[in-house]
Amino acid sequence: MMSSNWLYETILLLHSLSLIGYIIYFISSNWKVKRFAFWLFAVVWVMQTASIVFEVIATKTFPIFSLNDGIYFYAWILLTFTLIINQLYQVHLIVLLTNIFTFFLMSLATILNVQQQSFDQSRELIHELLMAHIAFSIFSYAFFTISFLLAIMYLIQYYLLKKKKGLKSMWRFTSLEKLDSYSYYAVVIGVPLLLIGLILGIVWANVSGEDFYWFDMKTIGSFLLLIIYSIYLVLRNDSTFNGKSISIYSSATFLVLLVNFFLFSQLSNFHL
Repeated sequence: MMSSNWLYETILLLHSLSLIGYIIYFISSNWKVKRFAFWLFAVVWVMQTASIVFEVIATKTFPIFSLNDGIYFYAWILLTFTLIINQLYQVHLIVLLTNIFTFFLMSLATILNVQQQSFDQSRELIHELLMAHIAFSIFSYAFFTISFLLAIMYLIQYYLLKKKKGLKSMWRFTSLEKLDSYSYYAVVIGVPLLLIGLILGIVWANVSGEDFYWFDMKTIGSFLLLIIYSIYLVLRNDSTFNGKSISIYSSATFLVLLVNFFLFSQLSNFHL
């Protein structure tokens, strides 16, 4: 396929931003975010289409005869179907799921493409993939931490209001409604960041030559963290759960994050 690594990496970056936007829209139904994510997605499709057309013209053959070419074309087909579905039908979940799977395919195709080139280029991109995996994961942890702190502020203020204490200092906390909303939006941003970090981590582990274990404690802990924060989002959008109960859940969830970050990292076979 393409020899220009920067083009692969640019497509992957734009795709990751589009995926984050689609996840946030799926959670919060923010149409401005969806519009932004859709146009990024369309740019990704145009760039992939152009690269395939260029390859056909340059080689006079269809680029599907190697593994990475086949994966790349497979990803392009899924992107095309997703665009059509997005325009004709309002089936938001299938658009999100195909977007996630296509991002995984594009990450894999990027690495396979570079592995066919020089050893130094291959190691450099694999290292960049590892750095991206770590960066996305740590950023997600930062947003989860902010959500936890806001949840604690909510619970403190709730208690003070209930006991009618410390009312003069309540302005320092802001309202309960805002604390609940800010905590929620921090998780809305953190979940897609963690998902992308996990996808990049899986791709890196499978192409770097490192021993990868699905039952590794750090791997299990990371997926568990993604699941319980996703459950938080489901519960938060359920009217039967009020701000107090969801803040308690958020605080308890943060303890899992701490265990995963500090304890499971020490028990992992390939994480530092």
